[in-house]
Amino acid sequence: MASSKEYSEFILDMCAGLSARAMMGEYLLYYGGKLVGGIYDNRLLVKPTGAARALLQGAKEELPYDGAKPMLLVENVEDGAFLRELFEAMHAELPEPKKKKK
Repeated sequence: MASSKEYSEFILDMCAGLSARAMMGEYLLYYGGKLVGGIYDNRLLVKPTGAARALLQGAKEELPYDGAKPMLLVENVEDGAFLRELFEAMHAELPEPKKKKK
């Protein structure tokens, strides 16, 4: 099942600075230009960084799709302040995006 545009818009509305790129019926999420997670089957999943694990204690690990690495399920999607805190903390740990070759 693909994710709905309405759900992706809801998540984007909850957190300023978050952007999405549609990819094969799902959405990749970027914060400050860095890939932090995605929306898969109307679930918000984030990369399992140390900061994400600390803020999402006890979060379930789920696969975004078959063959993918596990990601952390964010269940508290209605708390915009928490989402901003989560993405800010993750942003500091994630590597800078690779430069595209011309």
